Amino acid sequence: MNGVLPVNDIVMEFKGDYSFLSNFYPCQIRVGSDVYSTLEHAYQASKTILPEEKELIKRAPTPGKAKKLGRNLTIRPDWDNIKCEIMYSLLKEKFSDDKLKKMLLKTEAKELVEGNWWGDDYWGFSFKTKKGKNMLGKLLMQVREELKLKKKSKSEETSKAFN
Repeated sequence: MNGVLPVNDIVMEFKGDYSFLSNFYPCQIRVGSDVYSTLEHAYQASKTILPEEKELIKRAPTPGKAKKLGRNLTIRPDWDNIKCEIMYSLLKEKFSDDKLKKMLLKTEAKELVEGNWWGDDYWGFSFKTKKGKNMLGKLLMQVREELKLKKKSKSEETSKAFN
């Protein structure tokens, strides 16, 4: 977390106006031929290679239930090595939606911090321990920067076409 930025340049929690940043936010996420109702569902299902466990997660009625079920899956052996890559690809899928893309781009240069009270200091920043890697926030900012570059590139191409 960057302690130099003014408070209004930091999103400290993915609630209210920023709830769309949460993995629990309702949106369709396609992974292969499967469609999940939230990024959380897709992420939890990605932990396993067993089709029946993926289906169990997909059918979970809420993202909270999907997360809970994800704690008892047969975890794929390479999970710790690929979980960030999986999260990144799921975030790219989520923010390929035009509405969500615009919302993410509106955060402009704000630092995005997944502040939480449940003690997640890997994906977020734990208010309990005052520590956290904030990997989700970092990946969201990476996706946002890539979308900005893509938008700028398209704008430049359009400009060249009219000159």
